[in-house]
Amino acid sequence: MNATPLNRPLKDDAAEASLFRGRAIIGFIGILALTLALLSRYLWLQVFHHQDFTTRSESNRVQVRPVAPNRGLIYDRRGRLIADNQPAFRLQLVPEKVGDLEATIDALAELVEIDDEDRERFHRARQRYRNFESVPLRFALSEAEMARFAVNRHRFEGVEAVPYLSREYPYGELLTHVLGYVGRVDERDLGQVDAEDYRGTTHIGKLGVERAWEDALHGASGLEKVETNAVGRVLDVVERQPPVPGSDLVLSIDLEVQRAAWDALGEQPGAVVAIDPRDGAVIALVSKPAFDPNLFVDGIRQADYQAILAAPGKPLFNRAIAGGYEPGSTLKPFVGLAGLELGVFGRERRVYSTGAYRLPNYDRPYRDWKRGGHGWVDIRGALEESVNTYFYDLAVSMGIDAMHDYLVQFGFGQETGIDLPGEAVGVLPSRDWKRGRYNEPWYPGETVIAGIGQGFNVTTPLQLSNALAALVNGGTRFSPRVVMAVKQAGNTEVEDAHAPVALQVPVVNEENWQWVEEGMRRVVNGTRGTARVIGVDAPWEIAGKTGTAQVFTLARGQEYDEDTVAESLRHHALFVAYAPFENPRIAVAVVAEHGGAGSSVAAPVARQVIDAWLSQEALP
Repeated sequence: MNATPLNRPLKDDAAEASLFRGRAIIGFIGILALTLALLSRYLWLQVFHHQDFTTRSESNRVQVRPVAPNRGLIYDRRGRLIADNQPAFRLQLVPEKVGDLEATIDALAELVEIDDEDRERFHRARQRYRNFESVPLRFALSEAEMARFAVNRHRFEGVEAVPYLSREYPYGELLTHVLGYVGRVDERDLGQVDAEDYRGTTHIGKLGVERAWEDALHGASGLEKVETNAVGRVLDVVERQPPVPGSDLVLSIDLEVQRAAWDALGEQPGAVVAIDPRDGAVIALVSKPAFDPNLFVDGIRQADYQAILAAPGKPLFNRAIAGGYEPGSTLKPFVGLAGLELGVFGRERRVYSTGAYRLPNYDRPYRDWKRGGHGWVDIRGALEESVNTYFYDLAVSMGIDAMHDYLVQFGFGQETGIDLPGEAVGVLPSRDWKRGRYNEPWYPGETVIAGIGQGFNVTTPLQLSNALAALVNGGTRFSPRVVMAVKQAGNTEVEDAHAPVALQVPVVNEENWQWVEEGMRRVVNGTRGTARVIGVDAPWEIAGKTGTAQVFTLARGQEYDEDTVAESLRHHALFVAYAPFENPRIAVAVVAEHGGAGSSVAAPVARQVIDAWLSQEALP
C-alpha cells in the first residue's frame, strides 16, 4: 500500500490567480493597443484622408478623357460637298497599361499592317502625350483588320480600336490648291494653337482653306468621364461635356467652273484664277499639276511623297497664288490707263509704229512684235493689236516712278489679302526698289521694257485677275475671298464672308476707263484683235488682253523661233479676259507655262472658263 508523500507541495491557488490576472491584463492591453491602432488607421484613412483616397479610387474606376470635335464640312457655292468626313477606325495604345511596348506592337503587326513608318510616327507622337493617354498607332483600319483585332482584343491590355471621322476629298487633285489638306498633328502645329484644346485631336489643317480657316473648322474639344473595369475596358460613360463641332464653310468656288479650267489646261502646267468683279469672290482657282490630298490625311508614305517630289512640274507648288511671272502685254491696259489718268497722253494721242523704238542718243532698237510696225494707233488700237511701240513711248514719257505709283493702286507688287496662306508679293519696280534691291541706279532702257510688262515686273495669276476685276468694275479693288459663308455649329443662319474692299482707285475721267475697256473689247471682237479667235460664236461679248512672258533673254539681233527652241525655253502664254463686256460678271487670268502665244493657248482656256460660269445662273 502506497502512502502519499508527505513532502509534496500543496497547490497555490492565489499565485495562479495572480498570474492569470497579469497575463489577462497584458493581453487586454495588447488588444486595446491593437484596437487603438486600428481605430487610428481607420480615422487616418476614412476621416483625415478620405478625399484623397476617394479621388484615387475614383480615378481607378473613372477616367477623364478628351473628346475631339467633328471637323466642319466644306461645300462649293452651289452646295456640293467637296471636303467630307468618313467614319473609320484607328488603333491606339495607352503606354502605361502596356507591359512590353515593342512586343505588343510586334504582336499587333501580325493582325494589322504596321510598318516602320507607323512605328516611327507612333514614337514621335508619344513625346507629346502623357503616359496614361492613348497614342495613335495606325489609322484607317480595314474591315478585315478590324475583324482580326476584335477576335484577339482580350490579348492586348491597353490597346483599343477607336472610331473617328477621317477627312476625305472626293474630287482629289481638282481642288488641292484651294482646299489644301489635313494631316496628323505634330509639335510644330501645337506651337501655333491652344495645345489643350487639341487634346484628343489627331489632325489639323496643313495647307489651303483647311489651314487658313483651322479655327472655324476645328471647333472646341469636349471631355467625358468613363467607368472602366480592372483591365481598362470602358463600361459606362459617367459624365460628358460634349465637344463643339467645327463650323461648315461654303466656298465661292464653283465646282463646274473649276473643272472647266482644269480640263481646259490639259497637260499644260499653269494656273487659272477667276474672280467675280462685283464682290471679289473667287470663282475658280486652279494650279496645275497638283496632287491627291487624300494621300496626306493619315500620314503620307515616304514612297508616295518622293513620287510627288520627283513628278514634273512641281505639283506641290501653288502657281495660282505664289507663281511669279512677267505679266508681259497683259499689263498694257493698266499702263495705258495710267498714262491717260495722269494726263501724260490724251485719248486722241496717236503714236506711229515703225516696228522699232529708239531712245534719244541710244543705238539699240526696242522692237515691236510685228515687222514693219502697225502704223498710227491710239490707245484703243494699241491694245487691240498689242502695239509695243505705243507703250514704249508712253512709259518713257510717264517715267517709272509715276507708273509704279499708279499701278500699285491695282495691287501689283503686294499681297491681295486672299484668305489662303502662301501668297507671293511679286515685283512692281521703281527707282527706290532697284536701289534697295541691287544698290544700282535705274536706267532708261528699263523703263522702256517695263511699259510692256517685262524687265523686273513679276506678278501672280491672282494679282492679274484681281487687278482686272478692279479695272472693269470702276476701280473697286477687293481683297479676294475663297470662303463665301460660314455656318456656325448649332446655328442655322449663315454668316456672310464676302471680300472686304482693299482700296478704291480714284477715277479722274470715266472716258479714260471706257477707252481702255474698248481697246480690250477689240482684242477679241475687233478685225485686228490678237485674240479674235475666241470671240467667234460667243454668246456674250468678251474683252481681254493677250500676253507672253519671256523665259530667257534673247541676245542682241537674235530672233525667237518657237518651232526650234526647246519646250522648256518657250515663252509663257498669258491672257486676261472679262465678260459680259457691258456688265462684267467674271474676270479671268490664265498662265500656260511654256505655251508660247497667249492668243492660241491661253485665250481658249479663258473662253471655256467664261462659258462655264455664264452658262449657269449665278448665285446672288
